[in-house]
Amino acid sequence: MSVPLKILVPVKRVIDYAIKPRVNSTRTAIETQNVKHSLNPFDELSLEAAIRLREASTPGPKKSKTPSPTVADILALSAGPAKCTDVLRTAMAMGADRAIHVEIDPKTPSGQDREGGAEGEQGELEPLGVAKLLAEVVKAEGRNLVICGKQSIDDDSNQTGQMLAGLLGWGQATQASEIVFEEEEEGEGKGKGWMVRVTKEVDGGVETVRCPLPMVVTTDLRLNEPRYASLPNIMKAKKKKLEKKTLADYGVDGGRRLRVIKVEEPPPRKGGGKVEDVDGMIGRLRELGAI
Repeated sequence: MSVPLKILVPVKRVIDYAIKPRVNSTRTAIETQNVKHSLNPFDELSLEAAIRLREASTPGPKKSKTPSPTVADILALSAGPAKCTDVLRTAMAMGADRAIHVEIDPKTPSGQDREGGAEGEQGELEPLGVAKLLAEVVKAEGRNLVICGKQSIDDDSNQTGQMLAGLLGWGQATQASEIVFEEEEEGEGKGKGWMVRVTKEVDGGVETVRCPLPMVVTTDLRLNEPRYASLPNIMKAKKKKLEKKTLADYGVDGGRRLRVIKVEEPPPRKGGGKVEDVDGMIGRLRELGAI
């Protein structure tokens, strides 16, 4: 007998993708004060994927014609300052059933001053710290599927999902552009179980992997188009459960291991030049050492 899916979707509050980031005055981080923030776009894809899985197994117009696993619940989680509740409310308005906010002091992740931390970078967990936190949440909440964005658009680390799979000893499929569940026999007397087939784009084509549950999936931009939260669902989200936790509740140390030495904006692009003909272009390329 197949086990219902208990999905964890980590979400992060980041500078809105339409805002041009600015380096702070000390050149140690990106300026975040008085800047619009929103839900990380890759995490929106993860939420949409989880919600569509639930819709595929629920009677209605969006129910899949092929067998689909039952989704018991979708849990959204975010770690950060108090304003992270905004993105968690957005996640619940989109369709998450409940949320957990792991509160982190804006000054230091562990509540203690640490030497070597640059101003403006404290108060945010590093990828390994996030992975350790998620691993504890998975155990505490009995999750069997984690769907997370392949990266956040602020630090672009692209590490958390892989580290989480390693800490849990689970299978992983990264940069998913398609997620399909396939039912198959687990073995004599064990009934049927679910295999997850994940397709991702690679240089020159696509790659497909199959893995049994439990597993970690990270999402890429071509997976789906996230829905907008409707006004009725935004109102309903206010009544959904949002728990407050701390790193200490999960026994996780948020201390930083890395230090940002300097942050600089890329140099301005030089203007292009015009040539009269092909021979002129070839001559110019030779001058630049390109050919």
